[in-house]
Amino acid sequence: MTMQVPVTEVVLYDYWRSSASYRVRIALGLKGVPFARVPVDLVAGAQRTPAHLRVNPQGLVPALAIDGHLLTQSLAILEYLEETRPAAPLLPEGEEARAHVRALALALACEVHPVSNLGVLARVERLAGPEARAGWNHDNIEAGLAAFERMLDHPGFTGQFCHGDTPGMADCTLIPQLYNATRWGVGFDHLARISAVARSCAALPAFAAAHPDQFDPSREAKAIQGENR
Repeated sequence: MTMQVPVTEVVLYDYWRSSASYRVRIALGLKGVPFARVPVDLVAGAQRTPAHLRVNPQGLVPALAIDGHLLTQSLAILEYLEETRPAAPLLPEGEEARAHVRALALALACEVHPVSNLGVLARVERLAGPEARAGWNHDNIEAGLAAFERMLDHPGFTGQFCHGDTPGMADCTLIPQLYNATRWGVGFDHLARISAVARSCAALPAFAAAHPDQFDPSREAKAIQGENR
């Protein structure tokens, strides 16, 4: 969806550990677009408040205020950034290559991530308990990454990034999913292609700056306490 808002600075409504928000932070970094954050605490239910529902009627993050528009859905935001800010492209040249990169991104953003989001996991736990929640998420992420590894078996994979020698839309989607994998105890060292991409991305400032650890509220609170001592 697109809503008209006053033209001001770029503002990202996000949650620090949200995969979808993490994707957008990476893309903004790769494109060199500075932004301000409005944190939305999903655990506390801030996404369901009237104020946030005016920003995103779905009650989700991220939302991005940019160029006088208010955009939602992470991959739609990435496409908008690609169309309006072509420098540091997120998509390669050629129709087939672009379709493949989009397929890689969608494989995680539309197949793996929705089954592991907060609402689904809470429902699984209510129906079957905490162990079922953990098992559900572990198995879903593990199967999704195994399929993604097979999808990386294509002519454009160089062992550096998901396609070619520069990071793009698929990398913006993969790295947040690997963060989730680590949180849920899903190993991926045996997935050689994915591991190679992870190493390449880890060396880039845009990925480091977008990492959830940079926005962890508990870390920020500890820093403030330290300053006040």
